[in-house]
Amino acid sequence: MILPLIRLGARSWAPVSRTLDHLQPMAALLARAYVAEGFFLSGLTKVRDWDTTLALFTEEYHVPVLPPAAAALMGTAGELVLPILLLLGLGGRFAALGLSVINVVAVISLPDMAPAALQQHVTWGVLLATLAVFGPQAWSLDHQWVSPRLRASSPNPTDP
Repeated sequence: MILPLIRLGARSWAPVSRTLDHLQPMAALLARAYVAEGFFLSGLTKVRDWDTTLALFTEEYHVPVLPPAAAALMGTAGELVLPILLLLGLGGRFAALGLSVINVVAVISLPDMAPAALQQHVTWGVLLATLAVFGPQAWSLDHQWVSPRLRASSPNPTDP
């Protein structure tokens, strides 16, 4: 008695599931754009006033292991380069993982972070983890340009 109802329910959800599957590339692109904007703008702010950036890394941000100048340089470079890669979906998983490291270091390095700022970092972290696990999806250079070239250049094990 229950099994026919389950089958009926599964069939009625099939069109919804197909529609959601088609929305995945757009959702991934929106997530990539949202995260990329936040990190890129932060990197631009650091570049615009490098003296203040160095002062912040020296006095306020307590980045573990790295000297303040190296942390400032590496963090700023990451905030400028990785968001572009993420947005384009070129090395999308690499960019998502790199930005995840920057995100975690930012949270660890600033112990007195405002709750709203912490929530923003949590949101970025969830989106970056999702992009790292599922990849940048179909609307990305990885999918449109890199993957076809890799498939074309790899030997086919079924060829004689």
